[in-house]
Amino acid sequence: MAIDCPYTGIVDYRQVAFSFAKDFQEAGGSVLTNFEVEDIEMARESPSRSKDGMKYPIVIRNTKGEEVRCQYVVTCAGLYSDRISELSGCNPNPRIVPFRGDYLVLKPEKRYLVKGNIYPVPDSRFPFLGVHFTPRMDGNIWLGPNAILAFKREGYRPFDFSARDIMDIIIKSGLIKLVFQNFSYGVNEMYKACFLSATVKHLQKFIPEITISDVLRGPAGVRAQALDRDGNLIEDFVFDGGVGDIGNRILHVRNAPSPAATSSLAISGMIADEVQQRFKL
Repeated sequence: MAIDCPYTGIVDYRQVAFSFAKDFQEAGGSVLTNFEVEDIEMARESPSRSKDGMKYPIVIRNTKGEEVRCQYVVTCAGLYSDRISELSGCNPNPRIVPFRGDYLVLKPEKRYLVKGNIYPVPDSRFPFLGVHFTPRMDGNIWLGPNAILAFKREGYRPFDFSARDIMDIIIKSGLIKLVFQNFSYGVNEMYKACFLSATVKHLQKFIPEITISDVLRGPAGVRAQALDRDGNLIEDFVFDGGVGDIGNRILHVRNAPSPAATSSLAISGMIADEVQQRFKL
């Protein structure tokens, strides 16, 4: 049995993001890239007024010593949302634990087998969608992903490794408790990551004609999964500010549940409402 939803569509989300950026710039905003934030603090001197007569008491400083001055700050830092929020005195929890999702790609001669998005009924115990079939705008068909622990926050390749990120995961998060609570699920995901035949066997439940010779290893994504100290996966929004004067001027979006890209406009409306309420704008 299955549910048919003929109106499901696909987009090139890179183009969507560029469109958002263009709208922002046309509204007078600036987009700064390669700006790795190192510190967020209140200005030590009395904040001077700008040409528009507004005061900008918050200083955001990057690793190169460059500064941006702001009245209010909203952060949506994804894989680094916990570290960024700590800069304004927030509780370190929930911690971000990176999970890599590896995809397979269907060979061109077998693309005819997939005519739309095909999703399994997800396991309600976890926020992962399970292995599914995803047509892409360029004609490719992605199969997957799995969900395995990444050894680096931006660990898009199997052997990417960061000692700092691993220590954070082991010592400061509830990962060990999560592993013990869901040991068989984790082992199964690791097995599928190592052996293509295991993933293909799962895909065959939906399209029996697919064989291991029809697929190639493809790209990967990394999910920023929020996890509390007790090993519980956070599946709802988490908003935070911080302590002191700076905490009254910052909104940290520490977690946004999937599907964040699909729901990006609705989520942005929710964040805007939260900004108005917190900052009394």
